[in-house]
Amino acid sequence: MRHGFSLVELSIVLVILGLLTGGILTGQSLIRAAELRSVVTEFQRYQTATQTFRDKYFALPGDMRNATEFWGAVNTSGSNGNCSAPGTSMGTGTQTCNGNGDGKLNQAYENHRFWQHLANAGLIEGTYTGTQHLTTNDRTPGINIPVSRLGSATGWGVNHDTIDATHSTWFPMIAHVFEFGKDRSDWGATDPVVTSEEAWNIDTKLDDGLPGTGKVTVPKSSAAGYTGCSTTDSASTAKYGLQSTGLTCAFKFLTPF
Repeated sequence: MRHGFSLVELSIVLVILGLLTGGILTGQSLIRAAELRSVVTEFQRYQTATQTFRDKYFALPGDMRNATEFWGAVNTSGSNGNCSAPGTSMGTGTQTCNGNGDGKLNQAYENHRFWQHLANAGLIEGTYTGTQHLTTNDRTPGINIPVSRLGSATGWGVNHDTIDATHSTWFPMIAHVFEFGKDRSDWGATDPVVTSEEAWNIDTKLDDGLPGTGKVTVPKSSAAGYTGCSTTDSASTAKYGLQSTGLTCAFKFLTPF
């Protein structure tokens, strides 16, 4: 004789399924919250590492004009005994190239050597090539820049930006910045990586909670590929597009160095 499930048994199964689904969703939410907190922690870690480097070596990593005296030279066939091609010359171990010592990361190769110098000094984890990857400005997480806990294709770049109000993507700034986002083959790690609400959350924890002012900025409203991250192109009036649901934001964190 065949017996079906009773309503009580079906109810119990549905309750169990509901609890499992709720537990999974809650777990995913907790994991994402931890990943977002790690963005703040990573920014603070790299900022501290940079300042510690400056205190010890009296120079900015990547821009350091005597780095090869500490860690060896990739080659010395360039001018004044420096690397002949610092943007592409790879050595072994800690071998590196010098920066120009002007206090700014304004040479493409200095942005890459920055992370190598910090790692050579033992101030950050990882090993970095110190050179470009696919193109002159390409920064690839795990290769020449650090990977973020937010994802294997997500990482941290560094640059000295001089951006005015006519820039098509970013709000005005003249500063050294840490860039944060997903890898893109033609530039740094600046592809969208978080929602507008997540960006607002990080900005509020570190700064003023506004996308165009302070030390945490995101792309303009009209910037291609970032639609919905911010509400306008005016730095003074822009807010986060909190009703946007997709991954629309990347970051530039202004630094004190």
